[in-house]
Amino acid sequence: MNSTDDRVGPPHLGGERETLRAFLDYHRATLAMKCAGLSDDELRQQSMAPSTLSLLGLVRHLAEVERDWFRRVFEDNGAPMLWSPPGEIDFQAAYDASGSSRSEAFTAWEAEVENSRRVERAAQSLDLTGHQPRWGEDVSLRMVMVHVLLEYGRHNGHADLLREGVDGTVGA
Repeated sequence: MNSTDDRVGPPHLGGERETLRAFLDYHRATLAMKCAGLSDDELRQQSMAPSTLSLLGLVRHLAEVERDWFRRVFEDNGAPMLWSPPGEIDFQAAYDASGSSRSEAFTAWEAEVENSRRVERAAQSLDLTGHQPRWGEDVSLRMVMVHVLLEYGRHNGHADLLREGVDGTVGA
């Protein structure tokens, strides 16, 4: 794996918003680092059966997570998901990266991350509320940032194992 770790860690004494933002960006950078230097075929390499999880599937899934929690909650409740069948919300569909490429998955993920950053930075406070259409409830930006941070933390653990399966490295 790429031995260069240029991730910026979160502040040790930052405020709530600064800390949440930094931890989220740190985990986003961790996912990108776990995928660095791999070919499309290596990124599509699946874990041990019966799981079909791959690094590329994780990138696609986290693009959907970013889209669902930032774009759909704060901008457009009816925005379609990226890889779900039309009119459906199926997070599992993103995991099927068999016909995907680094370019396709990372272009979508990076666009959703940039949109999420824009939404967060434009908000007056973490108390901004949006509507989560899947739940039929309003949620705060604070809750969304914590939820998405937890999603990345969980899936970066999977990324460690998947990367080890590709090239035998130990997680960072």
